[in-house]
Amino acid sequence: MEIYQGIILGILQGLTEFLPVSSSGHLVLGQIYFNITEFVLIFDISVHMGTLAAVLVVYFSDIKLMFESVFVFLGKVIGRKPFAHLLNTDENLKLAALIIIGSVPTALIGLVLKQFEHVLFTSDTLVGCMLILTGTILWVSRRYYHNEAAGVKFDTKRAIIIGIVQGFAVVPGISRSGSTIAAGMVAGLDRHTAAKFSFLLSVPAILGAQVLGVKDAMETGFIMNPAIIYGTIVSFAVGLVALKLLLKLVHRGKFHLFAPYCWLVGMLVLLSKLI
Repeated sequence: MEIYQGIILGILQGLTEFLPVSSSGHLVLGQIYFNITEFVLIFDISVHMGTLAAVLVVYFSDIKLMFESVFVFLGKVIGRKPFAHLLNTDENLKLAALIIIGSVPTALIGLVLKQFEHVLFTSDTLVGCMLILTGTILWVSRRYYHNEAAGVKFDTKRAIIIGIVQGFAVVPGISRSGSTIAAGMVAGLDRHTAAKFSFLLSVPAILGAQVLGVKDAMETGFIMNPAIIYGTIVSFAVGLVALKLLLKLVHRGKFHLFAPYCWLVGMLVLLSKLI
């Protein structure tokens, strides 16, 4: 892999990890276009860690508050002090619990689909079809911008639904951010809460996937070459900008405007298979 290829793919990862157009789908297409077969696994791990770092920066205060609440809760449990009131009053503790709950179906589905990664991550036809599906999901989601259920409670059921959707988003071409934010809005959450939960839920999902990836990479052997390093740095910088941009678009009710792009790229991919 050449340095310029790493940089281009890093830009693709940074933009598409947060913009609802599927980062995995674009990485697969980019790697196929450049005919890249070496360092693919470790490169994917590295650039995903770059965009994960962007999430940690943007949501640092929220993550910090959740960790503080969890440590206080565990301290009371270990010290055998009353802790039930925390579950009812501490919003940060509730959010942490919902992220853990939502991560369970994501992990289970991800482990099942991992058995088919040799098919999922090599088919541009699949990517094209899933991009068209993503575009449709985004377009339908516009109906739910202002259809927030009065007094809706963000509960375990909604966390599980979003976690299930995130699990299937491992399929290249299905946007993780697009599908999970849309699922949250359809479930009755306001778009601000849906977006925040989507990106916080991505943290354990990305970490878990990369830990498994590192294990596989160590078994096959890998080299951290300059293209991977540059790609990771670029994915972080571009991802930081893309995440902030998407949050603004979600808050302004412009989330669905990415649908035509997904449809166009998906159709172009499928048409290229016929020519």
